[in-house]
Amino acid sequence: MELGSQIKRHRTERGLSQDDLAAKIYVSRQTVSSWENDKTYPDVESLLLLSVLFDVTVDELIKGDVEAMKEAIENDYRKMIYLAWGGTAVVVVGCALFIGGFTFWDWGLVPSAIIGLLVWGIGLVMLTVVEHLKKQHDVVTYRELVAFSKGEPIDRNNAKSLRARRHPVLRGVLLTLVAAAVGAVLGYFGYQLFG
Repeated sequence: MELGSQIKRHRTERGLSQDDLAAKIYVSRQTVSSWENDKTYPDVESLLLLSVLFDVTVDELIKGDVEAMKEAIENDYRKMIYLAWGGTAVVVVGCALFIGGFTFWDWGLVPSAIIGLLVWGIGLVMLTVVEHLKKQHDVVTYRELVAFSKGEPIDRNNAKSLRARRHPVLRGVLLTLVAAAVGAVLGYFGYQLFG
């Protein structure tokens, strides 16, 4: 792969740090670092911005890395999908083991909680890997994920993307509150049905 070395070479020739380059093409410094270390590849929009900034054609910049980039994007997207579905399923199984162990199988509260939490934790680790892959590719919103999966340019300048990037802590808090509310509702109905 030559793209990472090409980006680094052009960046250093222009005296830009990774932060400077990231600001000019609207990505994070970690994204630029991932590109330069051949961990990930830029999307089409970023490639175009890089070619304009470095005053080279896209062909000169990528030199045969196109197929490798497509394959890497497809592989990362497949990983995200499998890990997301698998992680969600494992989390649900962990919750079911806890509830079932305590109510149906008479394992007792402590063994049910230990087994449920262990399985639940495995699911959360899988979902954390998905978030890490999304962060590597600088994908935040669902719209960006869909564009990434198709290899299309990612519009990071729309209102939702800007809001999600501007307030990541608020987004995390809101997601946690929604998950807690869903858990509370499911717990209440579970208690009403089985309690």
